Amino acid sequence: MYAFEYLRAGSLDEACARLGEGSARALAGGQTLLGAMKLRMSQSDRLVDLGGIAELRGIEDRTSSLVIGAMTRHAEVAASSRVRERIPALAALAAGIGDVQVRNMGTIGGSVANNDPAACYPSALLALDATVHTSRRSLQAEAFFTGFYGTALKEGELIRSVEFPVPRRAAYVKFRQPASRFALVGVFVAQTAGGARVAVTGGGAGVFRATALESSLDQAFTADSLRGLRFPPDDLASDLHASAEYRAHLIPVLASRAVEQALAD
Repeated sequence: MYAFEYLRAGSLDEACARLGEGSARALAGGQTLLGAMKLRMSQSDRLVDLGGIAELRGIEDRTSSLVIGAMTRHAEVAASSRVRERIPALAALAAGIGDVQVRNMGTIGGSVANNDPAACYPSALLALDATVHTSRRSLQAEAFFTGFYGTALKEGELIRSVEFPVPRRAAYVKFRQPASRFALVGVFVAQTAGGARVAVTGGGAGVFRATALESSLDQAFTADSLRGLRFPPDDLASDLHASAEYRAHLIPVLASRAVEQALAD
């Protein structure tokens, strides 16, 4: 690991100011950043720790949505009675991230800002049409995620919270890569006031919506409506864990299981 300066910010304003200096990076849960620095795959001359900023933590229950602070840990989302009651699929998703250590250190804001192409949270944001509130503005999930590890965040801009509209019903099912516990393929299905939304993670260069599956679910929100559907493998990833064709096979299978789960909850 390269030498770096460590600063613990006491407020969001201080953190944003510090991040505008040199090659500073924000430190949330550190589950990705610290590992990359240890392997010398990432280098920063300053880390700005967000752990002491109280305004970035917590879960707020609103009339038609839940607002989760960026520094809220995965374990806190999973254990929250508010989340488990209003969006149980989101609590279940958080409970299935990594292992106990990852869930007790990793944060929703860190995961969303990193936008790993196999991370679970981006699929929830996209399927639920969530809004990312930053230190400067508010962005819909479709505008926030920009591709392979890419987001619309600008230099010195931090995520404050993520606001999730409460769906009529939803569920998330993932086929886990057994070593990392990331999603080889993960599918989040939601039935919302505006229709069905299906978001896929782990399939390619980043999270995306499966619009053909959404159209079938708009006709009938049942698992049977997805059985037998074929998903094109053209833009999906092939690696040592799975071919693009296998991932394409998994998407409608997992989506149908998610619908079954959503209807059972």
